[in-house]
Amino acid sequence: MTQAQIESKIYSFDEFISWYPDNPGVRYELHDGVIIEMPKPKGKHSNLTGFMIEQLLIIIRQMGKGSIWTIPRESIVKPKREQSGYEPDIIVLNQEVLQAEPRWESESIIQNPDSIQLIVEVVSTNWRDDYYNKLRDYEEMGIAEYWIVDYAALGARKFIGNPKKPTLFVCNLEDGEYQMNRFTENTPIISPTFPQFNLSAEQIFALAL
Repeated sequence: MTQAQIESKIYSFDEFISWYPDNPGVRYELHDGVIIEMPKPKGKHSNLTGFMIEQLLIIIRQMGKGSIWTIPRESIVKPKREQSGYEPDIIVLNQEVLQAEPRWESESIIQNPDSIQLIVEVVSTNWRDDYYNKLRDYEEMGIAEYWIVDYAALGARKFIGNPKKPTLFVCNLEDGEYQMNRFTENTPIISPTFPQFNLSAEQIFALAL
């Protein structure tokens, strides 16, 4: 997917939220003060994201968290950087903690990392956002677990190897830093938050073929 910059003006997060149109046909994010149009996922990206949501919801119910953990249709994560705001492909929220989010009910904004059980970003052509900017900002926020799903092997070789191959990273926060655990081919995904998620990377990526 190709990103499109909306205009040259630099926005604060609050200005971005005030600007954000009602019921937009596409998603928007704020990257270092610049509003970026995020085209609606299509085809393989959409299939894979939908499959992962279904699997996570099944596991949430199996864990007995069905009435507590939820995957909202949309939400905006506000990192500590004042001029950024992201709408993850998938976010798992803890409804018990959401009550303490001052802007959730009125604006669907998440600021407290304790509200977030997991964020998943499915990599597109703007892969640097997921591997650099969002990883940095989610880490700085203190979000415990972040998955980077690079089904098309778009990331840099220093991340996914040479030759490049489809890769899923489970980034776990340890002592304030993400440890990037790499999964490829038939290796089962290991997730501290979702220990029952026993699919392999290859099984997940098959949905994007």
